Amino acid sequence: MVDGQRAARHPAGLRELKKRRTRDALLRAALDLFTTRGYEETTVDEIADAVDVSQRTFFRYFASKEEAAFTIQHMVESRFLAELRQRPSHETPFEAMHHAVLGSWGRINEAIEALIPVELHLRTYRMIESTPSLLAAHLRRATEMEEQVAVVIAEREGLDVETDPRPRVAVAAFSGVMRVTGRLWGQGQETGVDGLLELTASYLGELVPTLAGDWSAREQPPATENRRAI
Repeated sequence: MVDGQRAARHPAGLRELKKRRTRDALLRAALDLFTTRGYEETTVDEIADAVDVSQRTFFRYFASKEEAAFTIQHMVESRFLAELRQRPSHETPFEAMHHAVLGSWGRINEAIEALIPVELHLRTYRMIESTPSLLAAHLRRATEMEEQVAVVIAEREGLDVETDPRPRVAVAAFSGVMRVTGRLWGQGQETGVDGLLELTASYLGELVPTLAGDWSAREQPPATENRRAI
């Protein structure tokens, strides 16, 4: 009776809540099946059956299996871009990207954990890296993301990204570090997102000194302090 009264008062809100729960359930089922049975071996019908809905319902929320596989990554990328656009104008490009990653980490972590267990997120990352079709899509998406970030950086600096190479060069260096830390995290035993944060912060802290410094003149930092053993 209570649910009926709520539906009468807020029918649209309850419908949206039900849709969100269905989408989240499909996402969790898809990622769990992808990481246990294999991406190529899993069918849309099997994902839908796991949630007791139809194949048609799956396609209301996801255009394809690939879209489901990259849902969390897309969410992380969108939040990073939103944070980057809000960074203070006085920050240099590297500072803005660095702070956008670390500054939005808590919200990103909470958003991931609200959808799927962190352990499943790690398994999904490993699955993408080990599935040729998904790895190819991952690299394509990374290239597209780099271009979006380069455009944002160029706008922040008042530059034309088509005539000034610096935004793309800066983003390429930054993205390279992010790929390295993601890969190391995926290969390691640390399953927590906080472990990825620590690793990312450590490597990003080395980015500017590594590119601009004189390596022969710098004392090498102990591995236990600046680089996590993976």
